[in-house]
Amino acid sequence: MKRKRKPNQRLTLKTLSRTAYNSAMEMLVKREHSYVELYKKLIQWHEDDEVTLALEKLKKENYQSDERFTNEFIQMRFNQGKGPIKIAMDLRQRGIEHFDLSEHDFFALAKNIRIRKYGEEAPSNYKEKSKQQRFLQSRGFDFEQINHSF
Repeated sequence: MKRKRKPNQRLTLKTLSRTAYNSAMEMLVKREHSYVELYKKLIQWHEDDEVTLALEKLKKENYQSDERFTNEFIQMRFNQGKGPIKIAMDLRQRGIEHFDLSEHDFFALAKNIRIRKYGEEAPSNYKEKSKQQRFLQSRGFDFEQINHSF
């Protein structure tokens, strides 16, 4: 339920206490969030102008940073064994359009993930190879990375 302000009450930084700003700070204490993620969560409970003002203040104070969120998110997903297609899709869903995945070696990751799941031995038949390819594809690896893993 959104809180209603009195018609003559102006929204200032001072009136942000115990409102969208504090709610956003509580979320950011737990983990990094993108600007869009925070906006979507806060708009459920607060007025649009209040949310926008709070997020701009957080950004100005460097409590919220899309760049920091992006770097942490990419590293977390890479450590989970996710491929570049999956990571890119997840970032776009969180409102991040510009990111660089070139720092990470997804060819080696695809190979390590396949070996961890199926062992070092190459698949003996087409059915087994297809199964392993589908697994890697579901993890977000592209065709070139999947073929390199065999």
